Amino acid sequence: MISFEETHLFMSEIHPHQLHLLRCISIEMAEEESRYTISEDSGLKQMRASGLLLHPINISRKTFGYADYPEISFRLPFECDTSNFKDNCAISCFVEGEEPVKGILLRITGQQGEMRLFTADFPDWIEDKGVGVKLAPDHFTSKSMKDGVMRISEFPNVKQLFENIHGSRPFVQRFDFSSSIDSSLNESQLKATQGVLENEGLVVFHGPPGTGKTTTIIESIRQLIKLGKRVLVSAPSNTAVDNVAKGLLTHDLNILRVGNVSKVDETIFPFTPEGKMLISKDSKSIKRLKIRAEELRKMSYQYKRKFGKAERDQRRLLMNEVKRIRKEIRDMRNYFDEKLFVASDVVLGTPIGLNNFLSDGTVFDVLIIDEAGQAIEPLAWMLFPYAKSWVLAGDPFQLPPMVLSDKAKGMGFEVSILEHSFRNCKNVFFLDTQYRMHQSISDFSSNYFYEGKLKTSTPKSNGSNQMLFYDTAGTGFEEERGHDGVSLMNIGELNLVKKIINVEAFELKDVALISPYSGQVQLANKELSNKIRTSTIDSFQGQESPIVILSLVRSNTDAVIGFLKDYRRMNVALTRAKERLIVIGDSSTIGSDDFYAQFLRYMEEVDGYRSAWELMG
Repeated sequence: MISFEETHLFMSEIHPHQLHLLRCISIEMAEEESRYTISEDSGLKQMRASGLLLHPINISRKTFGYADYPEISFRLPFECDTSNFKDNCAISCFVEGEEPVKGILLRITGQQGEMRLFTADFPDWIEDKGVGVKLAPDHFTSKSMKDGVMRISEFPNVKQLFENIHGSRPFVQRFDFSSSIDSSLNESQLKATQGVLENEGLVVFHGPPGTGKTTTIIESIRQLIKLGKRVLVSAPSNTAVDNVAKGLLTHDLNILRVGNVSKVDETIFPFTPEGKMLISKDSKSIKRLKIRAEELRKMSYQYKRKFGKAERDQRRLLMNEVKRIRKEIRDMRNYFDEKLFVASDVVLGTPIGLNNFLSDGTVFDVLIIDEAGQAIEPLAWMLFPYAKSWVLAGDPFQLPPMVLSDKAKGMGFEVSILEHSFRNCKNVFFLDTQYRMHQSISDFSSNYFYEGKLKTSTPKSNGSNQMLFYDTAGTGFEEERGHDGVSLMNIGELNLVKKIINVEAFELKDVALISPYSGQVQLANKELSNKIRTSTIDSFQGQESPIVILSLVRSNTDAVIGFLKDYRRMNVALTRAKERLIVIGDSSTIGSDDFYAQFLRYMEEVDGYRSAWELMG
């Protein structure tokens, strides 16, 4: 069903792709509501098995955060799949028989997590038995994206960009490269930076793995600031934002990092509003207000859940005063944030974090979106009005944005803003030299994804065994369902991992075990040393390790490979290793697929094919 707002857009003859995006957002939200609702058909056990619910949890710490919202640290008394619980995702904290409380997940690492609740105080039941956390529909982000799409036509330059990206003819910008840059960048990075300085519209950095995309972004920002420009920087994940922020700090640039800072690196924290507040003159005033609010809360705690009208009225008065104090704290914070904003050359945050922080009418000279290949299109349109020109950086041949609804995927909602721009914008600067890997590791991806154009910098000595494939065909190492009954694992492959590490005598701190399947990662967390990094491929995008062992897991008589079919995921997996890459898989299962057939042939060409039988005995 089309909403009133969508009907209004249609009647106003707005670009049809805007209406298309609004429909996709609604479909995706409907999918979230369907998945995340506990019903008779989807009880707690089933939702827990599907990785949508953490239950029960143990509360380990309670405090009030920067905006005086309740924040809770918790521990999971069991191992489970937490891969769906991303930083900043919408959650609901609940216990049977009580009204649930909405919030966001600040972080989760292993069996430890933190969340923020959007309420004046901790629920009375928060430390009862049976408290849980479940994923919740993110209505706030959905509304923010719809608002961003609906406002495109209000800004002539943004409207023109939208029509260019979704037009029928490619658009090209002329560059004369009149500027001169003194830097250590390679030729392709230098051209990309010069393109940013000449940019009056949209330019794209196409940065394959290891090509110094972040380095090029940082140099571009340095040069822009020298020209007196103000820069807005965003990325879909906090990790990507922080990578740019840390790079800028090495050049002593005046930055402001906004948004969720629960996992911010300690070197970045002093450059967040929270960090700057700690050393401000307003800090003492806010501390006194927080102490007073805490005193009033403690007074209200004497009134438990079951009490009479007089006690209820008294508690209401106390909590109303707490709310007034919280508003005063927020007003002071907003005024403080505004002063920080005006004084900063570069402001960084995720799209939602920036959208919450920036005021209408704010305009930067340049907006840079890193990892734009993972940016769902409406998130970008939220930010474009805040700048006069734009830079998208990323790689359309790595992982796309996460979309839950198959229907929305079928409608193209999984196509990122980078991929849309890549198709129709010819202002693309290809970063052509990778610095991460041995050439034998990078060549397969270069040939398959990048037309053989990806070069290796100073050629590292390609000794033997830089890239190996251990074939488990015929070993009986078959896939099976994990303990949650949903995700896949392969115990035989994991036993082979142990033998490889032992035979090769690897330093455990240099090893990362990655897999497409969270069930295999959970099993690895139990079976392998905690000195070894373990991760799903999706979570490892943007990271690297000297030695990477990739466990493909799939092994079955029907040659079913599931989402191994997404070759972009495999491109990520095959380009994380710096020194050694070892892939474990069943050639009889994957070999009938053309991509993997080419990969197996390549492994034979580089003398990297091994049978798992060589290590069994």
